[in-house]
Amino acid sequence: MRKQKSVKDSYVRMTELVLPNDTNTLNNLMGGRMMHWMDIVSAIAAQKHSNRIVVTASVDNVSFKESIKLGNVITLEAQVTRAFSTSMEVHITVWAEDIPSGTKVKSNEAYFTFVALDENGKAVAVPEAVPENEEEIEKFAGALRRRQLRLILGGRMQPNDANELKALFNLQD
Repeated sequence: MRKQKSVKDSYVRMTELVLPNDTNTLNNLMGGRMMHWMDIVSAIAAQKHSNRIVVTASVDNVSFKESIKLGNVITLEAQVTRAFSTSMEVHITVWAEDIPSGTKVKSNEAYFTFVALDENGKAVAVPEAVPENEEEIEKFAGALRRRQLRLILGGRMQPNDANELKALFNLQD
């Protein structure tokens, strides 16, 4: 039986200040900088869960819902949602806060996947992720469908083999 760890034990919170070097000519945070920070915070969550070095395997859709301005304080939160044999899905939420005005908005949300590696750079088994509250259970349940979609889009799974997705759309044979 695989070792188990609570998903809450992988939780990471990271804070950044948007400085001039982080922005474009409109004084908005550059998307590449945002994705860099998202990759860091989610990698730390995956490392906490696996106690291993991890590499980014995939990045799901990253939509920019709200622009982030120069001077905003960014809070990134990440947590493993589910672990498979050697990979882990991590959910990231990004909040932008304008401290002088007292406003805070959710700017971004995404799922990143990481693979744990041993000392020789080979994929290694990771502990099972155990969800404990309603939100964690919901994300855990959806992780298999998201994984199957990633595998199909990456050419590593045939759509006919994606039983979780077929069930979602009632496409049973």
